[in-house]
Amino acid sequence: MQVRPVTFDGAVVHVVGRVAARPGDRPVRVLVDGHPSTTPAVFADALVAPLRVAGRPVGRVHVDDFLRPPSLRLEQGHHDPDALLDERIDVGGLNREVLRAVVGRGRYLPTLRDPGSGRSTRAAYEPLARGAVVVVDGSLALGRGLDVDVTVHLALQAATKTRRTPLEEAWTLAAYSRYRREAAPERTADVVVRLDHPDRPALVER
Repeated sequence: MQVRPVTFDGAVVHVVGRVAARPGDRPVRVLVDGHPSTTPAVFADALVAPLRVAGRPVGRVHVDDFLRPPSLRLEQGHHDPDALLDERIDVGGLNREVLRAVVGRGRYLPTLRDPGSGRSTRAAYEPLARGAVVVVDGSLALGRGLDVDVTVHLALQAATKTRRTPLEEAWTLAAYSRYRREAAPERTADVVVRLDHPDRPALVER
């Protein structure tokens, strides 16, 4: 394993290269995962333009638009770290409406539920051409059974994660600690970008 300094743009180019190198006759499903303080949505958004320049149509999806209804994911209360990890994401819905739909039907649902109210967004399916890329961003999303092809983890050391977590969200740290042990994102992701120092990211190469 080697760790080399890289710019934010350099990390984006690296991921785009990994995706663009895959066969162009079928969709590619990319998951960008990281603690909220690493802003995985920002990294995922940065992939869109260069992928389109590379000739790949792109669809964007947020895990937070595919959460389970509050009555289910908050059954144990609003501050249960195990529920945050195990009950939060509607894995079946995200697989069915996005990750498998784009392969089997050439379309995807951009949103399923409002993350606050849990109500259906009533979004319409959007078509995607052959060889498209669906880029999904979220937290605590690796190792949950999502049908993806390329995984990116924006990594932080435990101390950095603690420092960047607001006091009112300190209860979530137990979920991230368990996630690190069980999902081992830094070992299982296809691409790992360390962001302990946002102005000095580092790319982990195996």
